Amino acid sequence: MQLFTGISELVVNDLDRLGELDVIADAALLVDAGRVIWSGPSAQADTALAAHEDQTGTTGLSDDDIANGEVTSANDLGGLETIDLGGKAVIPGFVDSHNHLIFAGDRSEEFAARMAGQKYSAGGIATTVAATRAATETELEANLVHLMGQAQRQGTTTFEVKTGYGLTVPDEILALDIINRHTEESTLIAAHVVPPEFKDDPERYVDLVIDEIIPAAEGKAKWIDVFCETGAFTEDQTRRIIEAGKAVGMKPRLHANQLTEGGALKLGAELGCVSVDHATFASVEDLAVLAEAGTVVTLLPSIEFSTRQPYPDARRYVDAGVSLAIASDCNPGSGFSNSMPFVIAIGVRDMHFTVEQAVWAATAGGANALQRTDVGHLGVGARADLAILDAPSYRHLAYRPGVQLVERVYSGGELIVDNRPRD
Repeated sequence: MQLFTGISELVVNDLDRLGELDVIADAALLVDAGRVIWSGPSAQADTALAAHEDQTGTTGLSDDDIANGEVTSANDLGGLETIDLGGKAVIPGFVDSHNHLIFAGDRSEEFAARMAGQKYSAGGIATTVAATRAATETELEANLVHLMGQAQRQGTTTFEVKTGYGLTVPDEILALDIINRHTEESTLIAAHVVPPEFKDDPERYVDLVIDEIIPAAEGKAKWIDVFCETGAFTEDQTRRIIEAGKAVGMKPRLHANQLTEGGALKLGAELGCVSVDHATFASVEDLAVLAEAGTVVTLLPSIEFSTRQPYPDARRYVDAGVSLAIASDCNPGSGFSNSMPFVIAIGVRDMHFTVEQAVWAATAGGANALQRTDVGHLGVGARADLAILDAPSYRHLAYRPGVQLVERVYSGGELIVDNRPRD
């Protein structure tokens, strides 16, 4: 059991309300068996701990043993660990609900060309497909672990990871097998782009996805995704692929309206997609349909940063009553950043999120996009996934962009990252 004290601000979160962080000042947090069992003002920690011990009968602590959340005696504490954070803020671990981390190769030259004026298009994915197919399983997994480790050091504790750079039956299944060793949020996006060998007959590739790849992925992929966009897959093709995935138990999500204002957002709502991602171009009608359907819209700020596409104005989505998330969309082509603090800073500055909305969207919003109630918040019963900031307030995530503010990260109550300087 762990008692975290000395918390300047504790962000608890309300999973149902955008921007409702439920911040407790001068807080304490009690964790048992990797779950949050209490949070509140430090002055109430002794009462909460004593009540828990009365229920479980594990330590027999009395009021004389604890004062203002601090253990004051050397009695038998039953393994209680007290962690004084000395005035630092604590937030839920980030839930990064959109990632493409299984790949090989480097596209920095393509990025440099975009910065020099070349327009982004979906076609560059083929470059990564060739490199990924040539890589070994060991190389692909090592890169995934490396990128996940980077993100964890930035405070991410929950990852969704997609396939989509193999585009053959064996390559897509290999990617899923690797993903499933590291996260339960695995997504099949064999319909990422039409591979070069099918460029003259894209319908034949759609048939391959439906008739061979999806059946082979049954039981391996939690989610089914399609890049519904000019240069990728049409709305009709998308519908057929999503329906085929749903038929074998995969939950639907969609890449929609990244480059053009097509019908993908409405299609996503119609198909029951849990989340439609990108949504860079969205009409008033699109937003009304999504709000009515309860579909989560996942905005991806680092993609607009890297592609110089126009930033969507989050205030339009909020005013329309749309449920929002933000994620990194870390990928080698259109946005190679896995830093959720970076995404928050861009979201606030360039997408006009409030700081509260951006932090919520990167935690509770991501949980909603994955239909998770155990992460993205620090309410009673939540996984003890938390990021300790080297700052007195969560607002510093947007206030001090580019600074490493994540000091420590816990996942299920276990310390997995410690960025404090070594003596």
